Amino acid sequence: MSSTGLRLPASVFSVNVEHLAPHCNPAPCVIAGRRGSVSVISASERVTGDVLFIRPGVEHKVVCANGGINAIYLDGLAWPGSFPCAQRLQGRLADIAVDALFLEAGAQAELRHRLTSGTTPIPQQLGEVIETIIAEPMLRLSQLELAHRLKIERTRALRMFKAATGLTFRRFKQWSALQHAARQIAAGELVRTAAMDAGFADTAHLSRTFRASFGLTPSEAIAGGAQAGAS
Repeated sequence: MSSTGLRLPASVFSVNVEHLAPHCNPAPCVIAGRRGSVSVISASERVTGDVLFIRPGVEHKVVCANGGINAIYLDGLAWPGSFPCAQRLQGRLADIAVDALFLEAGAQAELRHRLTSGTTPIPQQLGEVIETIIAEPMLRLSQLELAHRLKIERTRALRMFKAATGLTFRRFKQWSALQHAARQIAAGELVRTAAMDAGFADTAHLSRTFRASFGLTPSEAIAGGAQAGAS
């Protein structure tokens, strides 16, 4: 398989709330308070700072006393540290992270570069599958179809997919659909419409998944004036 220059997306969300309920972000995340410092609290630590990096898969809550949170999710980034849940970003790295949160040109790519020791080239066929999943959240692509498109055995295809994206095949599909729905909601779409367009069974399914990954429900995001961007 030849390799591709596929760049996995980074989603930026901004919401005017004072806290996020306990949740596990599926992808590495950089978070900053809109009007002051922010704290990430897990079972083992509390980390406070202006800009924080949060590893995926660890339950935590977020508190921002002055209200307002900006977050960027870096799909496919292999989290680089040994810290339990979160660490402060400082100096030039913090400046780059803030630029990335405000969608400054080139900042997200530089942030990725500085936060990881390197990336593994993604085979072209796999890159095409990933692009399809991101572009078509309602697509019901099966594990067997993934293996067929990659022309390899199913178990090997699933291992390759996780190595490239950092998520299992099933979780990546759900996460891509969730980000699609979140961007629609932030743009003013009805929750039930966003749920249908992203392939969720109903609004209750979307709400459960939304809260488990973001720490707030779609209704809370709407009430907080959520905004979204992607690159």
